[in-house]
Amino acid sequence: MGSVVSQVASPKLPPVVLVLGDEELLVSRAIAETTAQAKAADAGAEVREFDAGSLLPGELAELLSPSLFGGRRVAVLKNGQDAKKDLVPVIMAYVADPDPEVTLLVTHAGGAKGKAFGDSLQKAGATVVPAVKIAKHKDRIDFVTGEFRRLGGKCGADAAEALLEAVGHDLRELAAACSQLVADTGGRIDLATVARYYRGKAEVSGFSVADAAVAGDTAAALEALHWALHTGVDPVPIADALADGVRTVARVAAAGRGNAYQMAATLGMPAWKIEKAQRQARGWSPDGLVSAMRAAAECNEAVKGGSEDRAYAIERTIFAFAKARQGGPR
Repeated sequence: MGSVVSQVASPKLPPVVLVLGDEELLVSRAIAETTAQAKAADAGAEVREFDAGSLLPGELAELLSPSLFGGRRVAVLKNGQDAKKDLVPVIMAYVADPDPEVTLLVTHAGGAKGKAFGDSLQKAGATVVPAVKIAKHKDRIDFVTGEFRRLGGKCGADAAEALLEAVGHDLRELAAACSQLVADTGGRIDLATVARYYRGKAEVSGFSVADAAVAGDTAAALEALHWALHTGVDPVPIADALADGVRTVARVAAAGRGNAYQMAATLGMPAWKIEKAQRQARGWSPDGLVSAMRAAAECNEAVKGGSEDRAYAIERTIFAFAKARQGGPR
C-alpha cells in the first residue's frame, strides 16, 4: 500500500480526487496530503470542508465557482455516499468542467449506499485514492512494511508480524508505533528491535526467536533470545515456538504450492499462517526440515527435562536450524 502522495501527486494537481473507503486513518491522511500538495503549490490555498448529507446545491455551486480574488482552493466534500439527489447533478456538472484552481476531494465509504455516484465519479476521471478497511492479515503486514518505507525506514515481513502481535490491528496505533521506531532507531527495524521495544509481551519474544531462526537469520534469533531471557521469559515457550515454527513450515511445504485460503481447511490453520510459512519455506529442503525438527525435539527434551543450561540448549538449536537450512549436517 503506497503513500497517498504517490497516488495523487503530479506536475498539475488533480482537479477531482475520490477517496474511496472508510478506513479513518487512510481517509484523513488522503485529505491531509492532498491539502499539503495544494499548499505547496500555493501557500495561501484555502481549504474548506463540508458534509455531503447537509450541503445544499446552491452552497456547493458557490464554493466551486471561480473566486474573484483568485488563488488555489481545496473543497473537501465528506460522506459523498450521503449526497442528496439534487446535489449529485451539480457535482457531476462541475467534474465535467472543473476549475483549474480548485481541487474537489470527495470521500465515499465505498459501500452500496451512493454507489452509482461513486461509480460516476470514477468514470468521469476522478483520481481514486483507496482507503478501504484492512481486514486480511497479509494486507496488515503490507501496511506496516509500507508505513516504514513511507517514513524512510525498512522492515521485513517477520518484524512486521511481531509488531502486529505486540501492538494489535488498529491502524492508528500501528502507524504511531512505526513512527516511534523509525525515530528511535534510524529506520532499520528487525525482529530484535521489536522484541526490545515490546519485551513486555512474552509471546512476541518467543515467536520472534522462532521466526528469525526458521528464516535462517541466526544473529537476529540470538539477539531476540537474549532479550527474551533477560526480561524473564521462560525458556519453555521459546522451545515450543521453535518446534511449532519448523513443524508448520514442514507441513505447509509438504502440502505443495497453492492458495493459502483454499489450503486453510485442509491444513487446519489460518490462511495468514500458511502464507507466512510459504515465505519461510523458501530455502529449506525436505532433509533440512527433518534435521531441524529433530533438533527442535531434542531442544524440547532438554528444556523441559531440566537441563542445567536451558539457554544453551536453545542457542544450540538456533545454530542447528541455520546448518539444516543450509543443507549441512547438524
